[in-house]
Amino acid sequence: MTQKRRLVAALACRARGSRLYGKPLQPLDIKTEYNILDFIIDGLKAREEIDEIVLGIAEGTENLVFKDVAQRHGIKHIIGSEKDVLMRLIQCGRAGNATDVFRITTECPFLAWELLAPAWQAHVNKGNDITVTDYMAEGMNFEIYTQESLERSHAKGGDYERSEFCSAYPRRHPDEFKIEIIAPEKHGQRLDLRLTVDYPEDLVVCRRVYEALKSKAPHIPIHDIIAFLDANPHLNETLKPFIDQTPIWASVVETKKTGT
Repeated sequence: MTQKRRLVAALACRARGSRLYGKPLQPLDIKTEYNILDFIIDGLKAREEIDEIVLGIAEGTENLVFKDVAQRHGIKHIIGSEKDVLMRLIQCGRAGNATDVFRITTECPFLAWELLAPAWQAHVNKGNDITVTDYMAEGMNFEIYTQESLERSHAKGGDYERSEFCSAYPRRHPDEFKIEIIAPEKHGQRLDLRLTVDYPEDLVVCRRVYEALKSKAPHIPIHDIIAFLDANPHLNETLKPFIDQTPIWASVVETKKTGT
């Protein structure tokens, strides 16, 4: 009998950050103190593709607040190594009996929700090890891994590949995995925009986006976000020093295809 696929969202959480402390807990709405992690969890709960959500909390007393978040939302959590982020994702998958793991970073409030259904369908139907999105504003992309591919990456990788750069092993060894990139329509391919929260300036922009479009939450469309930023170019102008227009996965997968 074929095992039913089970997609578990693994959310790695920690408070420490040299540029901005407690990024996942920063409020998008200052008045209500509705924070980035709350927004992400609410979005995941509203998706039928996601079977369970598990917080992968880093060790340390400063991170105990994330246990309260898990309890408040009625979801599971695990406690694991701060440095070995990849193992925390694996532990999340194990805790949720995952066949597959949905991975995003917890300082990125605005995901490409429109691409989740086609990405998950392609991942299952084509037997992919890894299915990812690319070509979008930093912060909008997500990754889907088989649980086995995460375990294999951890077994073969070193400290760097197990760190916060936990997609590094398959990106360095694409021939060992079946990888597919799901891209948005042309209007959504905006590497010149940035929607992650790593610096205080990022937080200002994401708060403005949320304030303008929260009536469409928790799944604010890509098109609406882009239209708002294009109508307010001064917001993105403040982020130009931090914008990197290099695609995350495209270069390694293209190299795999061409053999160059």
